[in-house]
Amino acid sequence: MIKWIREGQVWNSIFRHGIPRDRRTRAMAVLSNVFLHLHPVAVRKSGIRLSFTWCMGGLTFFLFLVEIVTGVLLMFYYRPVVEYAYNDIQAMRSGVVSMGLLREIHRWAAHAMIIAIWLHMLRVFLTGSYKPPREFNWTVGVILLVLTMLLSFTGYLLPWDQLAMWAITVGSNMARATPLAGHEGPGASFLVIDGVPLIHAGSDARFQLLAGTFVGPNALLRFYVLHCVFIPVVVTVLIAVHFWRIRKDGGISGPL
Repeated sequence: MIKWIREGQVWNSIFRHGIPRDRRTRAMAVLSNVFLHLHPVAVRKSGIRLSFTWCMGGLTFFLFLVEIVTGVLLMFYYRPVVEYAYNDIQAMRSGVVSMGLLREIHRWAAHAMIIAIWLHMLRVFLTGSYKPPREFNWTVGVILLVLTMLLSFTGYLLPWDQLAMWAITVGSNMARATPLAGHEGPGASFLVIDGVPLIHAGSDARFQLLAGTFVGPNALLRFYVLHCVFIPVVVTVLIAVHFWRIRKDGGISGPL
């Protein structure tokens, strides 16, 4: 019976290769698998030592998955409306025990992800892994670092308490100094048509971030969409590109 199943078309369509026993079968198994083909068939042993990689890249990706799973579950109990946002957070902490645990996992995993991605970038810099032919992947990594910081920033407002509101108020005020995009930033004074400035308090980077001139209901909804949909989708695409470039560049770079 087992032999008949293993020789059937359904089994062979799922498991296209048997157990890899030599270099050729291992290569075929890797190249025909959507998950395994992200990495080269063979890598240098020195390049995957824990003392060299610190495993920070993989740990960052794992924490991102934790954020996705816990975040989706928390979305079932959170409403991005001023009248309910704070009460929903309090209900998670007191009324729904499992959701309180998930929220703490989500919060601490976010802190750990920030630390992990900074350590990953530090390791890449110290080992010279940003040098050709990996300079494009370094750029992708820098963008992912910025987006990770934005994920943490946009999620800070969602509890809708005094700490969150004033922290976002102070943080978003820095957007007024964005070059060419903030009305107090460098170059904004040159963007004038017929004496009317193109960049002002009602159209600059801070206004676009908050969907208004102050932290209010519009800002809460915008931060919710950015935190739960827009930025995670962009991060997911860039992570796929990041992994693909690792594969195309010959795997993890070896020690200098």
